[in-house]
Amino acid sequence: MAVGGLIWSLVGVAMWVMQVTMSPDTLAAMPHAQRAVYAATPAWINGVFGLAVSTGVLGCIGLLMRRGWAASVLLVSLMAVLVQRVGAYLTTPAWDASGAGGLVLPALLILFAFGLWRYAVRAGSGAPSAAGAALS
Repeated sequence: MAVGGLIWSLVGVAMWVMQVTMSPDTLAAMPHAQRAVYAATPAWINGVFGLAVSTGVLGCIGLLMRRGWAASVLLVSLMAVLVQRVGAYLTTPAWDASGAGGLVLPALLILFAFGLWRYAVRAGSGAPSAAGAALS
């Protein structure tokens, strides 16, 4: 689970980098609705996105290293994912661009972040040998 979470989080970092470094040509190639969401996205949402993925990576590294602080870091990641996704729907025309079907990916992101956090909590609260077996 920790390795999968790390890979997932690294993909998130790549998505964040693409989001904040998008070229005008790439933006112009997007459908109008997606361009509108991108243009309306406040900088703080991109900052929270960066916090979510960077703490996800750090938390998964902590899991792999069997560090007790991994659960706390992954809780920060989960909270950042929640703030980012809710903030995006409150401050941008994301709902207009994707409708109810657009909630599937945000729901999966939240569930995955929640699952990683719960896994870290359980791995940290078990006996060392049980946690070690679960993490490998």
